[in-house]
Amino acid sequence: MILLFVILVNRGSASASEILAGALREHGIATLVGERTFGKGSVQELVDITPETALKVTIARWLTPEGVSISDGGLAPDVVVEVTKEDAEAKRDSQKERAFEILIAR
Repeated sequence: MILLFVILVNRGSASASEILAGALREHGIATLVGERTFGKGSVQELVDITPETALKVTIARWLTPEGVSISDGGLAPDVVVEVTKEDAEAKRDSQKERAFEILIAR
């Protein structure tokens, strides 16, 4: 049995959440709904230079199972739903509403 997930994403989705969302989507068990993610798909390490200074070095990049770099602009959602000023003022969660619609349709 394949589980179906709808994952809400936006600019605040970064790092591990992007890795998981990308992997579940590419394995065909999740649909991403919302806005493009942040794009934090790098692994960084601090290298001490002197007792007072250090250099932050990127030592690896995270890729989805299909080889898409998360760092190259984040993940685009399958279903784009932007939160508008009107939604926020009305305390309406249009992304969550769209996610429910997708789940009910399946």
